[in-house]
Amino acid sequence: MSKKETVQASWLDDMAFEIAINGHKFVIDAEENVGGADRGPRPKNLMLAALGGCTGMDVVSILKKMRVDIKKCNVFVQGELTEEHPKYFHTIHTVYEFAGHDLPVDKLQKAISLSEERYCGVSAVYNKVIKMTSEIKIIES
Repeated sequence: MSKKETVQASWLDDMAFEIAINGHKFVIDAEENVGGADRGPRPKNLMLAALGGCTGMDVVSILKKMRVDIKKCNVFVQGELTEEHPKYFHTIHTVYEFAGHDLPVDKLQKAISLSEERYCGVSAVYNKVIKMTSEIKIIES
């Protein structure tokens, strides 16, 4: 049987909602110019966060199995919104930034490809409707 996930969004006031996910709670809100109070992130930006977290976890896990010694891994996800309503991300660009000494680029690329093409469920869904690109940056340390 397939696994079902449930997230609760409870209206607080104005444009703010408290989100409950797996026992964790946080507030999402809108900008002040559209009736919010800027008390938390915007819902669409959480889509970018979901992608960054999902692929980041995959990549770090895969690199550990490959015995690649990274000192840092940062994932920067930038989405470009359409100008017309409903506004949605029509392109997303992901930058994988690694720090380490003499890192094997081929293994970094392999880990990223496995995440983007096979393991990351967020990426799998987004790839169906959004133009996705990525790049690697290495900081020698």
